[in-house]
Amino acid sequence: MNRLALSLCFLWLCSACAGPAKAPPSHDRGEPSASIYVIEQGWHVGLAIRVADIPGGLVPESADFPAADYLELGWGDWDYYQADDPGLWLTLKAGLWPTASVLHVVGVRGAISDRFGGFEILRLDVAPGGVAALAAFIHRSFARDAAAKATPIGPGWGRDSLFYPARRTFHMFNTCNTWTARALEAAGYPVGRPLTADQLMTKVRRASKPAGSDAGILQPPR
Repeated sequence: MNRLALSLCFLWLCSACAGPAKAPPSHDRGEPSASIYVIEQGWHVGLAIRVADIPGGLVPESADFPAADYLELGWGDWDYYQADDPGLWLTLKAGLWPTASVLHVVGVRGAISDRFGGFEILRLDVAPGGVAALAAFIHRSFARDAAAKATPIGPGWGRDSLFYPARRTFHMFNTCNTWTARALEAAGYPVGRPLTADQLMTKVRRASKPAGSDAGILQPPR
């Protein structure tokens, strides 16, 4: 059984999904845009959105980070994501059985590159409609149980970070990176359903610039 489980996890980490079936909408270079950031953190890819770009009424959890300029978010398995040292059992459980999920939210004050120095950070410029759709996707990802705002379930990794209960179950084909891919699709950048961080970042690099670039508006992939 252990050999079978390890083989399945290997396939989970190495499998690539098909690319996008449709081209995303483009926006004119004269149209206003907002930047979002895709951040590779080992096997995990998160994304960051400016708090000021989140439409009113969405993501009320941002009030838990009153000094933040950005929210950086990641989604993952409830037990694995919160564990200091998840070990083999939590790794296998996360991959082989559908499990509850959490959102990890970091309140970032100042530049994204200052908080996440040492990680690869890619910038995507998004039209206003795409930013609103991305914020709505993030908003729907929190599990609020009919409450106005999700209640944090514990401290996150590092300062100004918290874990929250999330919607949807985590499993081999619905990972932290497929969550990020769905978020990018909502923003107008369909990248398919890559399972690994490397697969996802490879697709995002084709439509982005490193954080801090002073290039003009970036066009979504065609």
